[in-house]
Order: sequence, then C-alpha cells, then structure tokens
Amino acid sequence: MDQDHSSAALGHARFEATRWSVVLEAAQSRAPGGPEALARLCERYWPPLYAFARHRGHGPQDAQDLVQGFFQHLIESRALGAVDQAKGRFRSFLLASFQNFTAMERRRAGAEKRGGRAEQIRIDWRDAESRIGFEPEDPLTPETFYDARWALELLGRATRRLEQEQAALGKAQAFRTLRPFLGDEGARADLTYGEAAQALNVGLPALKTQIHRLRRRHAQLLREEVAQTVLDPDDVEVELHALCEALVQAEGRVRV
Repeated sequence: MDQDHSSAALGHARFEATRWSVVLEAAQSRAPGGPEALARLCERYWPPLYAFARHRGHGPQDAQDLVQGFFQHLIESRALGAVDQAKGRFRSFLLASFQNFTAMERRRAGAEKRGGRAEQIRIDWRDAESRIGFEPEDPLTPETFYDARWALELLGRATRRLEQEQAALGKAQAFRTLRPFLGDEGARADLTYGEAAQALNVGLPALKTQIHRLRRRHAQLLREEVAQTVLDPDDVEVELHALCEALVQAEGRVRV
C-alpha cells in the first residue's frame, strides 16, 4: 500500500466513530480521511433532508438535486465552518445549513449547474419516496418530518448494530425471532410471548429476560448513536426526548 492510500486508510479508521464536529473540521481542513468521513456521514443522514425538501414542496427530482448538491457543497466548501453549530447538535446544524443552501440556490436560480462537480458521495434514491410517507396535504411541518426521519435513521443504526452483535454471539436466529419485541411491550410483534418462547424452546420467564436484555442493549446503542450527533454529553437525553416527540407527532407517517 502506497503512502497516500495508507494515510487514507488510517483516516478512515480514525473518523469512523468520531463526533460530527470533528469530522466537519477535518474535512474542511482537508485532513487525511476527513472528506471521506464526511461523505459517509452524508450517505448516512440524507433521508431526513430529503423528507424535509419534499415536504417543503419540492418534487422528487428537485429534492434529490438539492440534497446531492448540498452535500457536495458541504464537503467542498469551508464556508460552512462559520455557521453556528446549532448548540452542538448535528441534526439542527445540518437542517440550518441545508436551509441556508437552498436559499442560496434560489437566489442563484440555476445560474450554475451542480452536475459539474465531481461526486464524492453515492446516494441510492430508489426507495426515497417510500421511506418518507409523503402526502402533499399533510398538516405536519417539514421540520417534524425531518426530525422523525432523523430519529428512525438512528434507531435503524442501533438495531443493525445489535443484530451484528447477536450474530457474532451465534444468536442470529434468536434475534430474528425477538426483534419485533424491541417495540413497546411487543405491540408490533407477529408472535405472542408464548409463541416466541415455544419457537425458541425456552420458558416464558427466560424469554422475558432475553427481551429485557435486548431492549436494554438497544437503548444503550441508541444513546451511543445520539451521542455521536451532539457535542455535550448532557444533551443526549434532551435530544432523545426531542426525537421521541417527533415520532409521536409523525404518528407512523414516516417509515423505516
């Protein structure tokens, strides 16, 4: 491996689990691995911005162009370093920056085509519409849809990490059976507690213990995901509460 590729690999590892503010600063200073790490953040968090753009009245293609263009701008421009980092929350920072970018794009009115930029991110738009549950006359605000979509992204990441952990422990099949019970008291589960216990060949008390442990670990992983999006650890609970409120308000309109 040559020196450039070695530096990039080290940068990738360095920024894989780094807080967003450090990633942003490194990307804009062109530190090794910084732009690539920021590109991965963009790939991870595009659905909330797409949901926001659609609920602001942009058509699917225009919304895709805005999100893609914004992330390219975020990666390429150092000007965003001057933007107030929205009290240390990546969710708020990203939305405020996106709103600034869309306002700038309106003023520019297409004077410059975004297609000329070299793409550093790859976004799979195939299921974009189905993921946001878009209804043109929906009374909820674009901000609420953005927050709800953000919450589902973090929940999804926590669930995938838990699934990987369980698979590494040789418990992949058990996790597939118990995964629906990660919701409120198994309300979304296809199986009853008794049926799940029978499927796993365990008693009901043992099943409830397993579910309790999975829920507790899932909550820990979710807090870790949220912690990566705030600067102050004391803000984790506040951010969790805000995201839960957004999900309640969305009432199932935003899908995983």
